[in-house]
Amino acid sequence: MLLGSQLRRLREARGITREAAGYSIRASESKISRMELGRVSFKTRDVEDLLTLYGITDEQERTSLLSLAREANVAGWWHSYSDVLPSWFPTYVGLEGAAALIRAYEVQFVHGLLQTEAYARAVVRRGMKGASEADVERRVGVRLERQKYLVDENAPDVHIVLDEAALRRPYGDREVMRGQLQHLIEISERPNVRLQIMPFGFGGHSGESGAFTILSFPDSDLSDVVYLEQLTSALYLDKSEDVSQYEKALKELQQDSPGPDESRDLLRGLLQLS
Repeated sequence: MLLGSQLRRLREARGITREAAGYSIRASESKISRMELGRVSFKTRDVEDLLTLYGITDEQERTSLLSLAREANVAGWWHSYSDVLPSWFPTYVGLEGAAALIRAYEVQFVHGLLQTEAYARAVVRRGMKGASEADVERRVGVRLERQKYLVDENAPDVHIVLDEAALRRPYGDREVMRGQLQHLIEISERPNVRLQIMPFGFGGHSGESGAFTILSFPDSDLSDVVYLEQLTSALYLDKSEDVSQYEKALKELQQDSPGPDESRDLLRGLLQLS
């Protein structure tokens, strides 16, 4: 998906149509469209020919993009869980694993990267009604595997704003919620994690459209991606005008929410009440 986005921008910058790009690699216009949307695998030869057509002669830039093409064709660990994941979610897991900065706003429940195992199990059971216990455990396993990103040697920076509603809405019993609150207090002390709570008392705020995640990548040439999850699908936005609107909303949420220290105090207060 990231490679396709790059190829689209390069093509548009040269004023080349999808039809012309397709002709250059002996393919149809629709294949170029699918490539640019990240919906098909990439042949190295096709990418090389497209880069030549788009005037990319710098060896370092070509090597970087061709390396990305090879990575795009390698199945990630999450593919073995595809039987218990929504069809649109493996793409997100892959992007999340490649991100250097993960920014998010959540209102329904605690962000998956910050969930305890018990809380995650309660959330999955609620979302997979009628599923076997084995399938529930496999879905929980994906969530726990994702959380390893936070303690990896190349761990991303994670900036999350949680609406107080996510903390007030119980998943599981009292002990599950107490454990989740305690976990948030502890994990928010990690140097790469910035957690803020948007309190009820603030009133209306810029997160009115609902939960969203912004993923930023270590290669500055790769555009940020906004992830919006829906009931039966998900949207991945990478156009600069779309991303900037969500960045503005998140920046306002961060400015309007108490800072990390005050947010920990709020969590401690909720823990005492629970």
